[in-house]
Amino acid sequence: MKIAISGLGRMGGQIAQKLSEGGHEVIAHNRSRGPIDEAVTHGAIAAYEKADVISAFNGEPVVLWIMIPASVIESELDDWLSILPKGSIVIDGGNSDYRGDKARSDRATTSGSVLLDIGTSGGVWGYENGFSMMVGGDKSAYDTITPVLDTLGNPRGGHQYFLTSGSGHYVKMVHNAIEYGMMESLAEGYRMLKEGPYADLDLASAGDIWQKSSVVTSWLNDLTRQALHEDPTLDGIEGVVAESGEARWTLETADELGIPLPAIQTAFEVRLASQRGDISYTTKLLAAMRNKFGGHSLDGK
Repeated sequence: MKIAISGLGRMGGQIAQKLSEGGHEVIAHNRSRGPIDEAVTHGAIAAYEKADVISAFNGEPVVLWIMIPASVIESELDDWLSILPKGSIVIDGGNSDYRGDKARSDRATTSGSVLLDIGTSGGVWGYENGFSMMVGGDKSAYDTITPVLDTLGNPRGGHQYFLTSGSGHYVKMVHNAIEYGMMESLAEGYRMLKEGPYADLDLASAGDIWQKSSVVTSWLNDLTRQALHEDPTLDGIEGVVAESGEARWTLETADELGIPLPAIQTAFEVRLASQRGDISYTTKLLAAMRNKFGGHSLDGK
């Protein structure tokens, strides 16, 4: 299937590579040239300008996957909608706020295109393990791009269609909020091992045995124990932990609905406090986890 990928960052670049190597015709676009040139080495076709993407489809409707931060999706989407041929399918694969998806979808419809919101999880491991994709929007458009999603899901990922516009990003938002709570619980537990009554416990060994069919066996614990094997003291990590929006939006929505989320609220507040200088072994381990699964900087950015 022919598809354009715009935004070749940590995940977008892997998506382009996985699709190219999976037999799809990928048109690679990015603000800077370097990631485009990298994508070309994996079999993609370079599109240095938005107009190059349109030309690559020879005037036919475009299938466009946009993989950019939520902070710039509005302007980028409008730029694309102004030049895309009617009948195009646009995919917002980033972590956009679901509350704006209906308006964005309406703008796409007005321009003659269709917008799908696809919450995409897998971090920097998606290329190897497969991505997990949560889809909202037009069902027929979802059916059209299923071959692309099948490739991106291989070998252990997958995709699921939910409901109308916004539902994909909503499911992904809640997923990320759960992630905050799970990470916080693990980090607090390892801190209890480190600062508890038994000096010099081997934290990485504890993680090893927890990973062998215990109740807390998980990918997050696996990544945590890897980080501890590499750097048991975490001395090289500042301990500032970023929050990227999804837990905040989840808490705002929960407040509107009157749903208490104490674990997620606490996890969120720990991250905010770390940005004000309240750091500990817990926050250092949170930063190490984020680096392991998402390639996020260890300085909290």
